[in-house]
Amino acid sequence: MLDQQLNESKRKMEQSLEAARQELGRIRTGRANPSILDKVIVEAYGQQMPLIQVASLAVPDPHTIVIKPFDKSQLANIEKGISKSDVGLPPNSDGNIIRLHIPPLTKERREKLVKLAKTQIENGKVSIRNLRRDANDFIKEMEKNKDVSEDQMKDGLDRVQKLTDEYIKKMDELIKKKEEEILQ
Repeated sequence: MLDQQLNESKRKMEQSLEAARQELGRIRTGRANPSILDKVIVEAYGQQMPLIQVASLAVPDPHTIVIKPFDKSQLANIEKGISKSDVGLPPNSDGNIIRLHIPPLTKERREKLVKLAKTQIENGKVSIRNLRRDANDFIKEMEKNKDVSEDQMKDGLDRVQKLTDEYIKKMDELIKKKEEEILQ
């Protein structure tokens, strides 16, 4: 039962780490990265659809994202979807494909992006700490109900803390890499 709780906590911490990784991927760094378009919704065929379902994305150089619609009749809808999104990049169409040019970032903008990234990582850390608290409460409840001994409880709490430390360290590594990427 104790191992089951630890495995569940590890799985949830891994999900928190992955969510933080995805959020960091959406932060524009001055380099072309198709993940900044993950939240772009396009009205196509009478439905709201993610951009990735109506077009292919390519990065031919560090400052350009090329969007090629699967169906050229959707080109205007894709442009509209990009314009309405919070991407902040104007779409340039030649009638067949759409190009997004990523402008170089100013020093001030880079600093704001680093601050945003740190905030997102801190939210991830809070999530991991909440998972630690939940796991510790569960283990303490097990000891209170005499399902585990006091020694087993202490061992379980130590294992939860080690797991927490491991994932907090992974979060720190994520932000360090992202900060370097933004400041380049």
